Amino acid sequence: MNVQPKDQAAELRTLMATRRATAPAPNAPSRDATTRIRRQAQPPPRGEDDHRSADRQLAGRRFADQQLANQSAHRNRLADQPRQSRRQGTARVIAIASGKGGVGKTNIAVNLAICLARRGRRVVLVDADLGTANIDVVMNVRSPFDLSHVLRRQRGIDEITVPIEEGLRLVVGASGLASVADLRPFERQALIGELGRLESEADVILLDCGAGISQNVLAFTQSADELLVVTTPEPTALTDAYALIKVLSRAPWTPPMRLIVNQSRSVREGRLVAERISSVAARFLGLSLESAGVVLSDRHVVTAVHQRVPFSVKHPGCPASTCIAALARRLDLTLDGTAARPGFFGRVFRFFY
Repeated sequence: MNVQPKDQAAELRTLMATRRATAPAPNAPSRDATTRIRRQAQPPPRGEDDHRSADRQLAGRRFADQQLANQSAHRNRLADQPRQSRRQGTARVIAIASGKGGVGKTNIAVNLAICLARRGRRVVLVDADLGTANIDVVMNVRSPFDLSHVLRRQRGIDEITVPIEEGLRLVVGASGLASVADLRPFERQALIGELGRLESEADVILLDCGAGISQNVLAFTQSADELLVVTTPEPTALTDAYALIKVLSRAPWTPPMRLIVNQSRSVREGRLVAERISSVAARFLGLSLESAGVVLSDRHVVTAVHQRVPFSVKHPGCPASTCIAALARRLDLTLDGTAARPGFFGRVFRFFY
Protein backbone atom coordinates (compact mmCIF):
# COMPACT_ATOMS: atom_id res chain seq x y z
CA MET A 1 0.00 0.00 0.00
CA ASN A 2 1.37 3.39 -0.96
CA VAL A 3 1.80 5.93 1.80
CA GLN A 4 0.40 9.37 0.98
CA PRO A 5 2.59 12.45 1.47
CA LYS A 6 0.46 13.62 4.40
CA ASP A 7 1.08 10.28 6.14
CA GLN A 8 4.80 10.66 5.56
CA ALA A 9 4.70 14.13 7.09
CA ALA A 10 2.85 12.75 10.10
CA GLU A 11 5.47 10.07 10.56
CA LEU A 12 8.30 12.62 10.46
CA ARG A 13 6.52 14.95 12.88
CA THR A 14 6.03 12.12 15.34
CA LEU A 15 9.66 11.02 15.08
CA MET A 16 10.92 14.56 15.56
CA ALA A 17 8.84 14.81 18.71
CA THR A 18 11.27 12.25 20.11
CA ARG A 19 14.10 14.71 19.73
CA ARG A 20 12.25 17.56 21.38
CA ALA A 21 11.10 15.41 24.24
CA THR A 22 14.39 13.67 24.98
CA ALA A 23 17.14 16.19 24.25
CA PRO A 24 18.17 17.77 27.59
CA ALA A 25 18.36 21.52 27.85
CA PRO A 26 21.34 23.21 29.56
CA ASN A 27 19.25 23.19 32.72
CA ALA A 28 17.63 19.77 32.51
CA PRO A 29 13.89 19.84 33.25
CA SER A 30 12.44 17.91 36.12
CA ARG A 31 10.80 14.58 35.63
CA ASP A 32 7.35 16.19 35.83
CA ALA A 33 8.33 18.76 33.21
CA THR A 34 9.65 16.05 30.91
CA THR A 35 6.41 14.11 31.37
CA ARG A 36 4.43 17.21 30.37
CA ILE A 37 6.59 17.60 27.25
CA ARG A 38 6.00 13.98 26.27
CA ARG A 39 2.26 14.43 26.73
CA GLN A 40 2.28 17.57 24.64
CA ALA A 41 4.14 15.72 21.86
CA GLN A 42 1.31 13.20 21.62
CA PRO A 43 -1.65 13.98 19.32
CA PRO A 44 -4.74 15.13 21.22
CA PRO A 45 -7.15 12.32 22.08
CA ARG A 46 -10.09 12.02 19.76
CA GLY A 47 -12.38 10.44 22.33
CA GLU A 48 -12.80 8.24 25.35
CA ASP A 49 -11.76 5.09 23.48
CA ASP A 50 -8.45 6.66 22.45
CA HIS A 51 -7.82 7.72 26.04
CA ARG A 52 -8.48 4.21 27.32
CA SER A 53 -6.24 2.74 24.60
CA ALA A 54 -3.37 5.01 25.65
CA ASP A 55 -3.88 3.99 29.29
CA ARG A 56 -3.76 0.34 28.32
CA GLN A 57 -0.54 0.86 26.36
CA LEU A 58 1.06 2.65 29.30
CA ALA A 59 -0.03 -0.10 31.67
CA GLY A 60 1.38 -2.69 29.29
CA ARG A 61 4.76 -0.98 29.18
CA ARG A 62 4.84 -0.76 32.97
CA PHE A 63 3.96 -4.43 33.27
CA ALA A 64 6.70 -5.39 30.79
CA ASP A 65 9.24 -3.32 32.74
CA GLN A 66 8.21 -5.04 35.97
CA GLN A 67 8.50 -8.46 34.35
CA LEU A 68 12.02 -7.66 33.15
CA ALA A 69 12.98 -6.51 36.63
CA ASN A 70 11.61 -9.70 38.17
CA GLN A 71 13.59 -11.83 35.75
CA SER A 72 16.86 -9.93 36.10
CA ALA A 73 18.29 -11.86 39.05
CA HIS A 74 17.34 -15.19 37.51
CA ARG A 75 18.98 -14.28 34.19
CA ASN A 76 22.15 -13.17 35.92
CA ARG A 77 22.37 -16.50 37.70
CA LEU A 78 21.88 -18.34 34.43
CA ALA A 79 24.54 -16.22 32.74
CA ASP A 80 27.12 -17.15 35.35
CA GLN A 81 26.45 -20.89 35.24
CA PRO A 82 28.69 -23.18 33.13
CA ARG A 83 27.13 -23.91 29.77
CA GLN A 84 26.11 -27.56 29.54
CA SER A 85 25.37 -27.85 25.86
CA ARG A 86 25.53 -26.06 22.56
CA ARG A 87 22.90 -25.92 19.86
CA GLN A 88 24.07 -28.16 17.07
CA GLY A 89 23.55 -27.57 13.37
CA THR A 90 22.92 -24.29 11.63
CA ALA A 91 24.25 -21.12 13.24
CA ARG A 92 21.89 -18.34 14.22
CA VAL A 93 22.45 -15.35 11.93
CA ILE A 94 22.09 -11.85 13.38
CA ALA A 95 22.34 -8.91 10.99
CA ILE A 96 23.34 -5.47 12.28
CA ALA A 97 22.30 -2.55 10.08
CA SER A 98 21.60 1.17 10.21
CA GLY A 99 19.79 3.75 8.15
CA LYS A 100 22.88 5.96 7.84
CA GLY A 101 26.60 5.80 8.45
CA GLY A 102 28.34 7.26 11.46
CA VAL A 103 26.02 5.86 14.14
CA GLY A 104 28.56 3.36 15.51
CA LYS A 105 27.15 0.22 13.87
CA THR A 106 30.52 -1.38 13.15
CA ASN A 107 31.80 -0.61 16.64
CA ILE A 108 28.77 -2.32 18.13
CA ALA A 109 29.18 -5.35 15.85
CA VAL A 110 32.86 -5.76 16.74
CA ASN A 111 32.44 -5.41 20.50
CA LEU A 112 29.30 -7.53 20.58
CA ALA A 113 31.17 -10.31 18.78
CA ILE A 114 33.99 -10.13 21.32
CA CYS A 115 31.61 -10.26 24.27
CA LEU A 116 29.69 -13.24 22.86
CA ALA A 117 32.93 -15.12 22.20
CA ARG A 118 34.07 -14.49 25.76
CA ARG A 119 30.83 -16.03 26.96
CA GLY A 120 31.86 -19.26 25.27
CA ARG A 121 30.13 -18.90 21.92
CA ARG A 122 31.68 -19.78 18.60
CA VAL A 123 31.28 -16.51 16.73
CA VAL A 124 32.00 -15.59 13.13
CA LEU A 125 31.95 -11.86 12.39
CA VAL A 126 31.38 -11.13 8.70
CA ASP A 127 32.16 -7.73 7.24
CA ALA A 128 29.15 -7.70 4.91
CA ASP A 129 29.64 -4.09 3.84
CA LEU A 130 31.10 -5.20 0.54
CA GLY A 131 31.72 -1.69 -0.74
CA THR A 132 33.35 0.06 2.22
CA ALA A 133 34.49 -2.67 4.58
CA ASN A 134 36.39 -1.39 7.61
CA ILE A 135 36.20 -3.91 10.45
CA ASP A 136 39.84 -4.77 9.82
CA VAL A 137 40.69 -1.12 10.47
CA VAL A 138 38.68 -0.97 13.70
CA MET A 139 40.29 -4.18 14.99
CA ASN A 140 43.77 -3.41 13.60
CA VAL A 141 43.78 -6.67 11.67
CA ARG A 142 46.08 -7.19 8.70
CA SER A 143 45.19 -9.88 6.25
CA PRO A 144 46.69 -10.45 2.80
CA PHE A 145 43.36 -11.86 1.60
CA ASP A 146 39.74 -10.75 1.72
CA LEU A 147 36.40 -11.48 0.06
CA SER A 148 37.64 -10.19 -3.27
CA HIS A 149 39.99 -13.19 -3.43
CA VAL A 150 37.02 -15.50 -2.85
CA LEU A 151 35.18 -13.81 -5.72
CA ARG A 152 38.14 -14.37 -7.99
CA ARG A 153 38.32 -17.96 -6.76
CA GLN A 154 41.90 -17.43 -5.65
CA ARG A 155 41.17 -18.39 -2.01
CA GLY A 156 38.54 -20.28 -0.05
CA ILE A 157 36.63 -18.87 2.89
CA ASP A 158 38.86 -20.66 5.41
CA GLU A 159 41.93 -19.01 3.93
CA ILE A 160 40.63 -15.47 4.37
CA THR A 161 39.06 -16.02 7.81
CA VAL A 162 41.24 -14.48 10.52
CA PRO A 163 41.23 -15.91 14.07
CA ILE A 164 40.97 -12.97 16.49
CA GLU A 165 40.81 -14.76 19.82
CA GLU A 166 39.40 -17.98 21.19
CA GLY A 167 35.90 -18.45 19.82
CA LEU A 168 36.01 -15.48 17.44
CA ARG A 169 36.88 -15.39 13.74
CA LEU A 170 36.63 -12.52 11.26
CA VAL A 171 35.73 -12.75 7.59
CA VAL A 172 37.53 -9.75 6.14
CA GLY A 173 35.55 -7.65 3.69
CA ALA A 174 36.87 -5.81 0.67
CA SER A 175 36.82 -2.05 0.43
CA GLY A 176 35.92 -0.74 -3.00
CA LEU A 177 34.16 -3.98 -4.01
CA ALA A 178 31.06 -3.59 -6.18
CA SER A 179 27.76 -4.54 -4.57
CA VAL A 180 26.71 -8.16 -4.86
CA ALA A 181 23.75 -7.15 -7.03
CA ASP A 182 26.19 -5.93 -9.69
CA LEU A 183 28.37 -9.01 -9.73
CA ARG A 184 28.26 -11.58 -12.47
CA PRO A 185 26.35 -14.80 -11.72
CA PHE A 186 29.41 -17.00 -11.24
CA GLU A 187 30.88 -14.45 -8.82
CA ARG A 188 27.71 -14.41 -6.73
CA GLN A 189 27.65 -18.19 -6.65
CA ALA A 190 31.28 -18.38 -5.58
CA LEU A 191 30.84 -15.83 -2.79
CA ILE A 192 27.62 -17.13 -1.29
CA GLY A 193 28.63 -20.76 -1.68
CA GLU A 194 31.82 -20.16 0.29
CA LEU A 195 30.04 -18.15 3.00
CA GLY A 196 27.52 -20.96 3.37
CA ARG A 197 30.29 -23.19 4.73
CA LEU A 198 30.37 -21.07 7.89
CA GLU A 199 26.91 -22.12 9.03
CA SER A 200 28.02 -25.43 10.49
CA GLU A 201 31.15 -23.98 12.12
CA ALA A 202 29.62 -21.43 14.49
CA ASP A 203 26.92 -20.86 17.08
CA VAL A 204 26.22 -17.36 15.86
CA ILE A 205 27.15 -15.39 12.74
CA LEU A 206 27.14 -11.61 13.08
CA LEU A 207 26.75 -9.68 9.84
CA ASP A 208 27.97 -6.09 9.84
CA CYS A 209 25.85 -4.85 6.95
CA GLY A 210 26.30 -1.62 5.07
CA ALA A 211 24.31 1.49 5.91
CA GLY A 212 21.20 2.50 4.00
CA ILE A 213 18.69 0.54 1.90
CA SER A 214 20.78 -0.82 -0.96
CA GLN A 215 20.01 -4.20 -2.51
CA ASN A 216 22.97 -5.67 -0.68
CA VAL A 217 21.72 -4.49 2.72
CA LEU A 218 18.12 -5.53 2.11
CA ALA A 219 19.11 -9.03 0.97
CA PHE A 220 21.27 -9.77 4.00
CA THR A 221 18.85 -8.27 6.51
CA GLN A 222 15.74 -9.97 5.11
CA SER A 223 17.46 -13.34 5.14
CA ALA A 224 18.81 -13.15 8.71
CA ASP A 225 17.17 -14.79 11.70
CA GLU A 226 17.19 -11.48 13.57
CA LEU A 227 17.95 -7.86 12.75
CA LEU A 228 19.43 -5.25 15.09
CA VAL A 229 18.85 -1.71 13.81
CA VAL A 230 21.34 0.80 15.21
CA THR A 231 20.46 4.46 15.58
CA THR A 232 21.36 7.45 17.71
CA PRO A 233 19.09 10.14 19.21
CA GLU A 234 20.04 12.55 16.40
CA PRO A 235 17.16 13.51 14.05
CA THR A 236 18.92 12.38 10.84
CA ALA A 237 19.77 9.01 12.36
CA LEU A 238 16.20 8.55 13.56
CA THR A 239 14.62 9.33 10.21
CA ASP A 240 17.05 7.11 8.29
CA ALA A 241 16.62 4.22 10.74
CA TYR A 242 12.86 4.52 10.35
CA ALA A 243 13.27 4.55 6.57
CA LEU A 244 15.14 1.24 6.74
CA ILE A 245 12.50 -0.25 9.02
CA LYS A 246 9.75 1.00 6.72
CA VAL A 247 11.28 -0.55 3.61
CA LEU A 248 11.81 -3.88 5.34
CA SER A 249 8.25 -3.86 6.70
CA ARG A 250 6.97 -3.98 3.11
CA ALA A 251 9.04 -7.05 2.22
CA PRO A 252 7.35 -10.46 1.83
CA TRP A 253 9.14 -11.65 4.97
CA THR A 254 10.70 -9.50 7.66
CA PRO A 255 12.93 -10.90 10.42
CA PRO A 256 12.26 -9.95 14.03
CA MET A 257 13.72 -6.45 14.42
CA ARG A 258 15.04 -4.79 17.55
CA LEU A 259 16.49 -1.35 18.16
CA ILE A 260 19.83 -0.38 19.64
CA VAL A 261 20.08 3.30 20.57
CA ASN A 262 23.77 4.18 20.52
CA GLN A 263 25.58 7.29 21.80
CA SER A 264 22.77 8.09 24.20
CA ARG A 265 23.38 10.66 26.94
CA SER A 266 21.44 8.56 29.43
CA VAL A 267 19.63 5.25 29.63
CA ARG A 268 16.38 7.15 30.00
CA GLU A 269 16.97 9.13 26.81
CA GLY A 270 17.77 5.94 24.89
CA ARG A 271 14.65 4.22 26.14
CA LEU A 272 12.46 7.17 25.23
CA VAL A 273 13.93 7.23 21.71
CA ALA A 274 13.35 3.50 21.24
CA GLU A 275 9.86 3.83 22.69
CA ARG A 276 8.87 6.56 20.28
CA ILE A 277 10.25 4.79 17.19
CA SER A 278 8.40 1.66 18.27
CA SER A 279 5.14 3.56 18.70
CA VAL A 280 5.51 5.22 15.28
CA ALA A 281 6.24 1.84 13.66
CA ALA A 282 3.20 0.32 15.34
CA ARG A 283 0.96 3.23 14.38
CA PHE A 284 1.95 3.68 10.74
CA LEU A 285 3.40 0.28 9.78
CA GLY A 286 1.56 -2.14 12.04
CA LEU A 287 4.95 -3.44 13.12
CA SER A 288 5.97 -4.66 16.57
CA LEU A 289 9.45 -3.32 17.29
CA GLU A 290 11.30 -4.07 20.52
CA SER A 291 14.33 -2.46 22.12
CA ALA A 292 17.50 -4.53 22.35
CA GLY A 293 19.29 -2.03 24.56
CA VAL A 294 20.97 1.33 24.98
CA VAL A 295 24.68 2.08 24.58
CA LEU A 296 25.79 5.19 26.42
CA SER A 297 27.88 7.93 24.86
CA ASP A 298 31.40 7.39 26.17
CA ARG A 299 34.67 9.25 25.55
CA HIS A 300 36.55 5.95 25.94
CA VAL A 301 35.01 4.78 22.64
CA VAL A 302 36.64 7.65 20.77
CA THR A 303 40.09 7.00 22.25
CA ALA A 304 39.79 3.27 21.52
CA VAL A 305 38.85 3.93 17.88
CA HIS A 306 41.84 6.22 17.44
CA GLN A 307 44.09 3.52 18.85
CA ARG A 308 42.38 0.85 16.69
CA VAL A 309 41.50 -1.31 19.68
CA PRO A 310 37.91 -2.41 20.44
CA PHE A 311 36.70 -0.41 23.43
CA SER A 312 35.52 -3.55 25.27
CA VAL A 313 39.16 -4.70 25.20
CA LYS A 314 40.85 -1.35 25.85
CA HIS A 315 38.37 -0.15 28.50
CA PRO A 316 36.36 -3.17 29.71
CA GLY A 317 34.87 -1.28 32.63
CA CYS A 318 33.73 1.86 30.81
CA PRO A 319 29.99 2.65 30.45
CA ALA A 320 29.83 1.65 26.78
CA SER A 321 31.52 -1.70 27.49
CA THR A 322 29.07 -2.37 30.32
CA CYS A 323 26.16 -1.72 27.96
CA ILE A 324 27.55 -4.03 25.26
CA ALA A 325 28.23 -6.78 27.82
CA ALA A 326 24.61 -6.54 28.98
CA LEU A 327 23.40 -6.75 25.38
CA ALA A 328 25.61 -9.81 24.77
CA ARG A 329 24.23 -11.48 27.89
CA ARG A 330 20.65 -10.96 26.76
CA LEU A 331 21.38 -12.27 23.25
CA ASP A 332 23.29 -15.22 24.65
CA LEU A 333 20.31 -16.32 26.71
CA THR A 334 18.14 -16.47 23.58
CA LEU A 335 20.51 -18.67 21.56
CA ASP A 336 20.22 -22.00 23.36
CA GLY A 337 17.23 -23.96 22.25
CA THR A 338 16.42 -21.48 19.46
CA ALA A 339 16.11 -23.14 16.09
CA ALA A 340 17.36 -21.01 13.24
CA ARG A 341 15.89 -21.30 9.78
CA PRO A 342 18.18 -23.52 7.73
CA GLY A 343 20.26 -22.30 4.83
CA PHE A 344 20.82 -18.61 5.51
CA PHE A 345 23.18 -18.03 2.60
CA GLY A 346 20.89 -19.99 0.33
CA ARG A 347 18.15 -17.51 1.24
CA VAL A 348 20.50 -14.62 0.43
CA PHE A 349 21.19 -16.16 -2.95
CA ARG A 350 17.51 -16.05 -3.90
CA PHE A 351 17.34 -12.32 -3.28
CA PHE A 352 19.97 -11.64 -5.93
CA TYR A 353 18.08 -13.37 -8.73
